[in-house]
Amino acid sequence: MKPLRVNSIVVGTLFILGTAFGVLAVSLEGSILNAPDYLAQMAANAGQINAGAFLQFLMAMSCAGIGIALYPVMKLHHEGQAIAVAGFRTIEGMIQVVGGVCTIGLLSVGQEFVRAGTAEAANLQALGTVIRAGSDWLSNGPMLLSWCIAALIYYSVFYQYKLVPRWVSAWGLIGIVLIIVSSVLITLNIVHTIDPFQTFASLPIAVQEMVFAVWLIAKGYSQPATTQQA
Repeated sequence: MKPLRVNSIVVGTLFILGTAFGVLAVSLEGSILNAPDYLAQMAANAGQINAGAFLQFLMAMSCAGIGIALYPVMKLHHEGQAIAVAGFRTIEGMIQVVGGVCTIGLLSVGQEFVRAGTAEAANLQALGTVIRAGSDWLSNGPMLLSWCIAALIYYSVFYQYKLVPRWVSAWGLIGIVLIIVSSVLITLNIVHTIDPFQTFASLPIAVQEMVFAVWLIAKGYSQPATTQQA
């Protein structure tokens, strides 16, 4: 197989893995972290939380891998943009790793919480609130911003040079713009992370990335566009 064909399969696979790991992590952690007594719930489900944090790590590696794998293709068209995509998606992955560390930190706080007396419990609840607030800000601010900047760059290049059908790239650009709007509204505390608007804003890009991934695996990059640049 030609190197660019192998590359398209790798990139598509990483997109699918990143989404799969993220969905599995949320399914394991989501209901526990959103529970009113989340510290006690985390302590009672330590194995589940540890598994979720590990999946966050795998998602981080997949997301960073996307930027790195896209570098040789992006470089054919613009080296600066290729570096930017690799850099921003690596930053996104690093922040996701920090998110996993915050989850493990919350687990430790929860375990101390169930063993603590009444006086210490209030302090541990406050500590848990601080950790959650920092983790939420990182996830809905810097992490999403890094992903969105990278995605805007590579979908623009894919659209301009027709590396995939333009409707796929245009769909990605629209989806990313919706995510940016959602991220800004959450950061300004206009909407909340569990608001239906966020679900609505996230759905287009979630579906698009799977379509994009399957296209790359099944069809690859447009050969005339990549061959001409190479």
